[in-house]
Amino acid sequence: MTTVLVVDDEEGIRHGLSRFLEREGYNVELAEDGVHAESILRNKKIDSAILDLRLKGSISGLDLLAKIKQEDSEIPVIIITAYGSIESAIEAMKRGASDYILKPIDNESLLTLVRRNLEVAQLKRDNKYLKDELFQKEYQQQIITRSPAIVEILAKLNSVKDSTASILITGESGVGKEVFARYVHFTSIRNAGPFVSINCAALSEDLLLSELFGHEKGAFTGAIERKIGKFELANGGTLFLDEIGDMSPATQAKLLRVLEENSFERVGGTKRISVDIRIIAATNHNLRELIRDGRFRSDLYYRIAAIEIFLPPLRTRKEDIPYLAEHFIQQYAERYHKRIEGLSPEILQRWLSYDWPGNIRELQNVVHQSVLLCTGNRIKVDCLLGDLIDNSGGHSQIEIDTETSNSLPRSLKESSHYMLEKFERQQIERALSLAKGNKSKAARMLGITRKTLSDKIKKYSILST
Repeated sequence: MTTVLVVDDEEGIRHGLSRFLEREGYNVELAEDGVHAESILRNKKIDSAILDLRLKGSISGLDLLAKIKQEDSEIPVIIITAYGSIESAIEAMKRGASDYILKPIDNESLLTLVRRNLEVAQLKRDNKYLKDELFQKEYQQQIITRSPAIVEILAKLNSVKDSTASILITGESGVGKEVFARYVHFTSIRNAGPFVSINCAALSEDLLLSELFGHEKGAFTGAIERKIGKFELANGGTLFLDEIGDMSPATQAKLLRVLEENSFERVGGTKRISVDIRIIAATNHNLRELIRDGRFRSDLYYRIAAIEIFLPPLRTRKEDIPYLAEHFIQQYAERYHKRIEGLSPEILQRWLSYDWPGNIRELQNVVHQSVLLCTGNRIKVDCLLGDLIDNSGGHSQIEIDTETSNSLPRSLKESSHYMLEKFERQQIERALSLAKGNKSKAARMLGITRKTLSDKIKKYSILST
């Protein structure tokens, strides 16, 4: 049942509204002043409020309005006002009130306002829910993979996504560290809170401190107004610290204190500000090496690396290339209103043979350029910028003869399946050869489990040495 809070210091108005609203099917809570209303707000859930701004006592109507909106910004608040106080009602609406009604109160008009504003509030909540669902689906869909190593990583992240443990994501530039950070946030219980990111390598030490912690007006030259920092903005959600390995020792010390105390002071401020955030950090550096070199604090490392995830480079999971390429092709083809079905076998062979030092970011950029330059319905060699990608750039030994290439089906998925199986078999055979038949060692080289390797050896009927 929908609960309406009625706050008015006139007993006749309170009880009259209570009787009327209860007949209309609402549950009603009554308060004669702000103190009583705050007690109700602490102990009971309300769905709407009808509030007289002119209340007796130390808590004004505007104070109570702010309290209600702090509890839930979507709770509709209808202001009761006299004709001579319309300006106060308008001010209240500027501060979040949904509507106002003049005394003497017409019950039917009030009922219309209550119903309409409850419907609007519910619509906003539904839209927010749908938006969150779309966010979750978006970031789930961005992690496109057929790689056993990535599947294992996702399983690990899913098992810890609702915990408060900090996560450190390592890997080369371009592997998608922020994508995985967003995945954790938007699939976790924190998804209603903000996801705030900051690149620690892109700012000077002073600017980084100001961005992280905010600053007070006059804290330094140019600080003409108060600035809210990333820690405050991320309260209730997740703060993503990208390239944390480039953070200066002094900033590391300040960050460590925040993580230990869950509070901080703005630059130039004295008030401690408490926050509830989850930290996800990322770096392309080896932090353990930086610790040995005295460039990264070991105590900070253990704070941010409660769970550590290594994202393998694209060259070690080439089975993902056709699927990622198809995703980007569809994305950019839609953006530029082009009809592109996929890749030619020759292009797919080149891309499978290339090592992709820039990882997924480089692949996305190449696909983007290729779609722009493509004049047909398939991406071919003439869609590439000069010798942007050729077989000399990679180290794979995969080869496809002309007869096989010409006989491949037109579908990207179908052709890629054939080529990937051939490529995968060659990589497994190569790893087994280098490992001299040691399956555990070969599995580590390939970035897969020993069981997965055994299954694939059986699948391809590979004779192990």
